[in-house]
Amino acid sequence: MNSLFEFAQGHADLVTSAGKALLVLVVGWTVAGLVARMIRRKVLASETIDDTIGSFVASIARWVILLIVAIAILGMFGIEATSLVAIMGAATLAIGMALQGTLSDLAAGFMLIIFRPYKLGQYVDVAGTAGTVKDINLFVTELATPDNVQIIVPNGQAWGAVITNFSHHETRRCDLTFGIDYGDDIEKAKDIIMKLALADELVLSDPEPWVRVTNLGDSAVDLTARLWCSAENYWELKFSMTQKVKEAFDQDGISIPYPHTVEIKRTA
Repeated sequence: MNSLFEFAQGHADLVTSAGKALLVLVVGWTVAGLVARMIRRKVLASETIDDTIGSFVASIARWVILLIVAIAILGMFGIEATSLVAIMGAATLAIGMALQGTLSDLAAGFMLIIFRPYKLGQYVDVAGTAGTVKDINLFVTELATPDNVQIIVPNGQAWGAVITNFSHHETRRCDLTFGIDYGDDIEKAKDIIMKLALADELVLSDPEPWVRVTNLGDSAVDLTARLWCSAENYWELKFSMTQKVKEAFDQDGISIPYPHTVEIKRTA
């Protein structure tokens, strides 16, 4: 009878501990999220702290709080912190082997924050994937493609690959190539492009616009315009200038050749 009572008492204690552990987990998870969001808001409101560092620190704070919560929950089931440290020390090698990739991502995350090859809001090509940086946390970098598709790149891959940052410098050079017919006036075509470039407010005057013959193709003489602009205006300049040049060529009788197909029929 006493054994049955002790079993029921032990079972009740276990249920009580599980209920408390669940409560601590929910509260801890909520607090971790609130602290992370608070740090991000504070950083975004500050002009002296880089947004990228703020996002990373918020991620660290969240994981530290969750680790403390996990230790507290284990303590509720009678596992002391000293015993937990001993167990973790014994399992370090096995965990390290199993989570080798994850630990590599963690280390790479710190390297990305220290050297900052890219920041939040910049357009980059990371590990062969291009997009705007939306978030950098302990383990991954989040990108958004121009058509708003989410791409998750592990930090280990990002740090170990070539990184192309299209937004690092304030200005970019926009190269445009236009083909004209061999019978057209080259100087006239160059003058049309140059006048349009000088009149466009998106084109910077320093370095000055550059227009030259760059290739003699099979059916066209290629003229290349190298125009400098602010990095944020790159695509707008590329699209608008392409249309302006085409319309100006049409108006002034400059033809843009295109491949022709010649069909030869053999008669018996």
